[in-house]
Amino acid sequence: MNDIEAKKWIIEIGKRMYEKDYVSSNDGNITVMTDEGYIWATPTGVSKGHMNEEMLLKMDIDGNIIEGTYKPTSEIKMHLRVFKENPEVRSVTHAHPPFSTAFAICHKPIDKPYLIEAVIGLGTIPVAPYALPGTQEVPDSIAPFCKDYNGCLLANHGLLTWGNTPEQAFFRMESAEMVAKTYSIVPSIGKAQGFNKEEVERLLERRKAMGISTGGLPDLSED
Repeated sequence: MNDIEAKKWIIEIGKRMYEKDYVSSNDGNITVMTDEGYIWATPTGVSKGHMNEEMLLKMDIDGNIIEGTYKPTSEIKMHLRVFKENPEVRSVTHAHPPFSTAFAICHKPIDKPYLIEAVIGLGTIPVAPYALPGTQEVPDSIAPFCKDYNGCLLANHGLLTWGNTPEQAFFRMESAEMVAKTYSIVPSIGKAQGFNKEEVERLLERRKAMGISTGGLPDLSED
């Protein structure tokens, strides 16, 4: 991933977020790491659906600005912490998808074993404790989840996902929102019939066979 590719991906992911109503106004932020270890990031105060490459910022892993005239998002420390905690990560996305954010407001993880795709591909999405945006509390709150999971909910805030590529990071956000939406609908239809322990273990074996080592364990307890 070079500078040109990183910038193009940020613009693309920003448009996808905006078109799917995962962000409104100037919400959300996106970062992509290049092969040289530099990070391109979205600026503060700009709609993610109406960005151009001149607005983006290039920085080092400590947040020192190397290129760009716009101000960085106040949440950049959160992104940098993910990169530092998990060297395999190359992109981080943050937004406020409605159903996932509803789970975050309720401090409820997306962790029930109701869907095959949720257990194998997405895994559990835990909830990071509430932290005041823009403070050191935020990166500290997400640090415990960066290595073993594919994303986390930010209590009373939104959703944070990461991946080996910008598209993977966004796909995990998309998957989390789909699962959250589906789980929200279930009670209006009936009682969810989730997988039992043996079925979950077989799915986790399949996940391992597919080379997926992150995602945590689903919650088998009954609601």
